[in-house]
Amino acid sequence: MTTSPAPPRPLLSIIIPAYNEEKRLPGSLDKILAWRQSAAYGVEILIVENGSRDQTTAVAEAYARQHHDLRVLHSAKGKGAAVRLGMFEGRGEYLFICDSDLSMPIAEVEKFLPPRLNGYDVIIGSREAPGAVRYDEPEYRHLMGRVFNWIVRLLAVPGFHDTQCGFKMFKREAAHDVFADQTITGWTFDVEALFLARRRGYRIAEAPIHWYFDADSRVDPIRDTWRMFWDVIRIRLNAVRGVYGQLPPAPPRALAKRP
Repeated sequence: MTTSPAPPRPLLSIIIPAYNEEKRLPGSLDKILAWRQSAAYGVEILIVENGSRDQTTAVAEAYARQHHDLRVLHSAKGKGAAVRLGMFEGRGEYLFICDSDLSMPIAEVEKFLPPRLNGYDVIIGSREAPGAVRYDEPEYRHLMGRVFNWIVRLLAVPGFHDTQCGFKMFKREAAHDVFADQTITGWTFDVEALFLARRRGYRIAEAPIHWYFDADSRVDPIRDTWRMFWDVIRIRLNAVRGVYGQLPPAPPRALAKRP
């Protein structure tokens, strides 16, 4: 009896955490699928539904039935839980976290891939790095984001302009190492992931992007910001308590680079 060879590994896995996204998901998937047709490399799409109460699963599965290399996964509730599952299920050499509202045009994923990625293990989309452009964001939301970023830089991940942008790329080996020790399943999972990546010596860069504000945000500007603040404190406590194992000393602040 012969077995068919395993399909070739795609270069890129696009991981889309989806919670109650029945309205926004079709438009975003249509744009990603249209872009994928012109991509010069293999691309798979993973939709990770995480406890939705609407028709997100039905919408995602309808697309999966029609499109090659589009899979639907189910995780525990929480964006961090969804991303973690996608990081281990994705087959790509590069694993890209992509917000379901597609507030960054998908063509800008090229900024995160070779040759731009050469020399880096993690690239984070930045709305603040030189060359980035924000569109239509209310001033109060921008201000709240800057205050939270100041807290993150002070307590957890110094040197980066924007840790909370929902578009991030991890090389496969770095992703598996970092997300194996992830403990936060909510919004602040990416601060924890960057904290671990930086302390383990992975090379991290920021890529300036064009970003469009979506008024239908899933983040409550008061309640969730407060929770995220306490998550940052929790990350520091986890490190002190040895939850992440024996971490090496923090590298110099200058590790933060832009490609």
